[in-house]
Amino acid sequence: MLRRPRAGDAIAIRRLVAETDVLDLNSTYAYLLLATDFADTSVVAEIDGRVTGVITGYPPPNRRGVLFVWQVAVASAAQGGGIAAAMLDHLVHRVAQDGGGRPLTVEATVAPDNAPSRAFFAAFARRHGVPMSEQPHFTAAQLDPDLTHADEPLLRIGPVATSAPI
Repeated sequence: MLRRPRAGDAIAIRRLVAETDVLDLNSTYAYLLLATDFADTSVVAEIDGRVTGVITGYPPPNRRGVLFVWQVAVASAAQGGGIAAAMLDHLVHRVAQDGGGRPLTVEATVAPDNAPSRAFFAAFARRHGVPMSEQPHFTAAQLDPDLTHADEPLLRIGPVATSAPI
């Protein structure tokens, strides 16, 4: 089942992100804010009452028609079944419909060496027949004073027309 996150999901979301060993782990409080204040731009996948996937996102200020996807995580036991793709399709459709059905541009920052995330977003663009572009965005110096974090260029996908359910 795909649904909006709820306050009670914050701890499970944090555990899921921690399990990836790839995503930057944020505080439970940050995930609580995402599950409450940004529930309309986030989604969880639930199987047998357990959160098995999450996409956190938000609408960037002053950029109408944009959904910034912050983190995508799927439990290791549930990977490979298309849950992440289903969550993103569902989320983009829901956010676009909530915004009056206007086309939506998806943005995300992804490190150059994160091949799985890049492939995920490229597949989304192909599935919807829209372009994906890349431009410089966050530098390693902005993300980590020790420069152990890679640059994170901005990926822009779309605009995605969502007149019919995805």
